[in-house]
Amino acid sequence: MNVLFEEDGAFKTGTVLADNDATLQVESASGKRTKVKAAAILLRFQSPAPGALLEAAEPLAHDIEPEFLWECCADGEFSFLDIAKDYVGKDPSPVEAASVLLALHAAPVYFHRKGKGRFRKAPPDILQAALAGLEKKRQQALAIERMVAELKAGSLPPEFAPLLDQLLYAPDRNKPETKALEAACEELHTSAPHLLARCGAIKSHRDYHFNRFLREYFPKGTGFPAVDVPTAPADLPLASVQAFSIDDAATTEIDDAFSLEALPGIGWRVGIHIAAPGLGFGPGEALDQIARDRLSTVYMPGNKITMLPDAVVEAYTLAEGKPRPAVSLYLTVNEGLEIVGHESRLERVHVAANLRHHEIEPLFNEATLAAGLGDFRFAQELKLLWQLACACEGRRGKPSATQGIFDYNFDVFPDASDPTGAADRIEISARKRGSPLDKLVAELMIVANATWGGLLAEKKVACIYRAQTAGKVRMTTSPLPHEGLGVPQYAWSSSPLRRYVDLVNQWQLITLLQDRAPHFGAKSDALFAAMRDFDLTYAAYAEFQRHMERYWCLRWLEQKGVTEIEGTVRKENLVKLDPLPLMQRVPSLPELSMGQRVKLSVESWDTLSLELNLRFVAVIESADVVADVGDDEEAGA
Repeated sequence: MNVLFEEDGAFKTGTVLADNDATLQVESASGKRTKVKAAAILLRFQSPAPGALLEAAEPLAHDIEPEFLWECCADGEFSFLDIAKDYVGKDPSPVEAASVLLALHAAPVYFHRKGKGRFRKAPPDILQAALAGLEKKRQQALAIERMVAELKAGSLPPEFAPLLDQLLYAPDRNKPETKALEAACEELHTSAPHLLARCGAIKSHRDYHFNRFLREYFPKGTGFPAVDVPTAPADLPLASVQAFSIDDAATTEIDDAFSLEALPGIGWRVGIHIAAPGLGFGPGEALDQIARDRLSTVYMPGNKITMLPDAVVEAYTLAEGKPRPAVSLYLTVNEGLEIVGHESRLERVHVAANLRHHEIEPLFNEATLAAGLGDFRFAQELKLLWQLACACEGRRGKPSATQGIFDYNFDVFPDASDPTGAADRIEISARKRGSPLDKLVAELMIVANATWGGLLAEKKVACIYRAQTAGKVRMTTSPLPHEGLGVPQYAWSSSPLRRYVDLVNQWQLITLLQDRAPHFGAKSDALFAAMRDFDLTYAAYAEFQRHMERYWCLRWLEQKGVTEIEGTVRKENLVKLDPLPLMQRVPSLPELSMGQRVKLSVESWDTLSLELNLRFVAVIESADVVADVGDDEEAGA
């Protein structure tokens, strides 16, 4: 005796070796023996052979129309043997019975299973809904097939236009457009951005990277809501000093300025003046929410997204020409360049000049200091402040501006005729850190941030510190040492127009100087949340800046037509390219020592994936390692 039975959702056949009523011992055509429950047996038959039953039944099952079977079936539950008898008009043969079983099993839309070999016809309304769903899937499959063909041919399907942003940055795999894109990419062995670019959907590689960042961090856009520009208190005293700032040419958020007054018989009074937006608005106000949402200005070559609206920046930046509100730290410095006292004030400061690096550095540098400074505005003030910076650096025992580190300036020159940016010209120049101007600014910022951090700690006013212990830099609300700078505590306070942490610390400092209760207590949830969110967001902004700098480095290679480039080995196969702030792994690099200079062949680059392929050519010579831009703790820029 042979049997047809169901096991693990599949139909199987075999020869009965033993029948124990409740169970049967069955041997399949392959020789495998299985114990089968009697309830799982659907059909017993003598012929054909077990292996031939399903083979013969399957073609017949394909010829059976499920619609016809559904029409023939009465309401209620039935066995496949009953409907098979009605269908063939006589007692069905084993092959005929099996074919009807397979047809019923293959049409779950028409027939609902009620047990092994038993079914019930679907109610008309449910059947119509199911058939409509099947038709929808069929049409969707056809649409996907069409879209795949269009993509492979280099044409963008019309359905893609309104979904491009989602398809590029957050694809929904349930959508047919995403399925079509994935299928086409798999067939062409390419990525979605590259395929969409080939179809003309990505007009600008620069904007592709920028828009990815905006989608995550600025989903509502970079514009500001309408806000009133607050004014500082009208009763702020006017300082007697004439201050000046030192910044790059493109800086608009001028946070800091300096002043110098002689103190006969004592030495000098050095003023460090920090822009004071915290005097115009406070926590909980509309501008606070704007700054809290952004947490920092975002920098990238050729562009930036400011933390505060332009009108607010313009009102509080330390621009030359008129008095501006400031939080000032005055240092009393004796003739031995020792700081013997300090005082903090809230006041208006007249900014006499905004000095720019490119204008001052040719006049004020190591060579001109050694040879004797020429006659230019603020020459003597700059010299004395530099001497003070050197003395402070020596007392700390740490360098304020690391020697050997390079800053890289990216100058983007847009081509108005090409809005995609593909024709924009990029110039990348390196400026070695550690110049007298660098040291002057960096050291005075260290003094300000360390002094105000110490003042807030002494008065037990909560603030956010930047600490470094055991080599790890982190944000904290405890006044811990910053070992890298050699100071007992360090609270970012010098960039309130650009960083939310500095603004928070400025609010706390203002309340202390005004003898008011601080906005945030030592265990304030708002303070902890601001610190946590700033730390994460600031790191993400910095990563985006590096991402865009890599893009422009590749554009520089393209623009210059570079085929060979020199670099310095950092470790293993990691090479720093000499003219660029770009680190790249070179798989073909032989085992070389750190600092070894090498010549590399530029094989290919891709400004969409930001990939760069280099091949080792030759060893040039040994050289000292050129340092990269690090974590600029001291300047806080």
